Amino acid sequence: MSLPSVRHVAVLGGTRIPFARSDGPYATSSNQDMLTAVVDGLVERHGLRGEGVVGELVAGAVLKHSRDFNLAREVVLGSALDSRTPAYDLQQACGTGMQAVVAVANKVMLGQVESGIAGGSDTASDAPLGVNDELRRVLLAARRARSVGGRLRALGGVRPRHLVPDIPRNAEPRTGLSMGEHAAVTARKWGITRAAQDELAAASHQRLAAAYERGFLDDLVVPYEGLTRDQNLRPGSTVEQLGGLKPVFGVAGGGATMTAGNSTPLTDGAAVVLLGSDEWAAARGLEPLAHLVACETAAVDFVHGDVAGGEDGLLMAPTYAVPRMLERAGLGLGDFDFVEVHEAFASQVLATLAAWEERGLGTVDRERLNVAGSSLATGHPFAATGARIVATLAKLLAERGRPGRGLISLCAAGGQGVTAILERRE
Repeated sequence: MSLPSVRHVAVLGGTRIPFARSDGPYATSSNQDMLTAVVDGLVERHGLRGEGVVGELVAGAVLKHSRDFNLAREVVLGSALDSRTPAYDLQQACGTGMQAVVAVANKVMLGQVESGIAGGSDTASDAPLGVNDELRRVLLAARRARSVGGRLRALGGVRPRHLVPDIPRNAEPRTGLSMGEHAAVTARKWGITRAAQDELAAASHQRLAAAYERGFLDDLVVPYEGLTRDQNLRPGSTVEQLGGLKPVFGVAGGGATMTAGNSTPLTDGAAVVLLGSDEWAAARGLEPLAHLVACETAAVDFVHGDVAGGEDGLLMAPTYAVPRMLERAGLGLGDFDFVEVHEAFASQVLATLAAWEERGLGTVDRERLNVAGSSLATGHPFAATGARIVATLAKLLAERGRPGRGLISLCAAGGQGVTAILERRE
């Protein structure tokens, strides 16, 4: 038996819907609705109809209902894709979309599939509400009762407080701190200033607005529910305007610097990216935008680090993943034409850059950082962000018309990080 040779993995395009603030235009749209819309957009734009055209769909969502069981496969069945396309779900918090890309890329690389679609969807508006845990125990006791009387006695234990639902919390189970509060600890540790955060946030909005104006996103974004642009985008954002907002994270400790303006809002949206072998792309007349050539994941012990005031903050895993990846690839930060760092918070981006510099990687030229805007401007539907960034970076590399490289860095809840390198060849 001969093993397959490792093949190149081409990024061939991507599609997303405009991202919307929670409880806004997509308030009644489900993860399946939004993910189906972007898959259909990708199918239409890249001619993906027909039996066996796409080898696999890998996608996920972070905030999932029980009805989202087998989400990716249900999206296939409800979309323009061939119904015989295999699909499966994946979840790694904010790294979900990027890990989905890696999962498909690995199969393409090994010759197990010729093509695949990867991405994710998330809605903070349609968040699942759980049954109050005390009520759940009462209902289970009633179900286990062997007589009608026993069921009635169990149900007689229901109290008004049991009717309060469990709502998903943006907090780490191990620490009880929200992601924003963890980021505030890291911001203090690294001495990240309010002015620097607001400057980064303003630049994100201005660059995203410029990308829309020049038509860069015309073939990456499909209208949905009346939106044609990201609802969170504020083209006129300035450092002065952002400077007038009150801090919302780290307030109890004094000297707070993180505001709603330099942090991402709760967001609804979906995004996918098309990957394939060079041979498959050539046969279908598709031009590769770039190739995925490396990836790396990492995790930090934020429980004993961040909470204790150490440098291993919740969102700092990419500061370990990127050095390992670059060492393996024989590259430095100066070898990249573009650097895409997911903007969960402006402070987290700046702390990541500072950590890379401290660890000997050098500095990132700000003119190469998030040049088409990022999550502070677009918003951040958790599982969709990875696919958005991959598609954006691949097109940035392609439009230059010459070889180049791009670095991707995503932090994720649970103290994890997912990073990758895209390369544009001759």
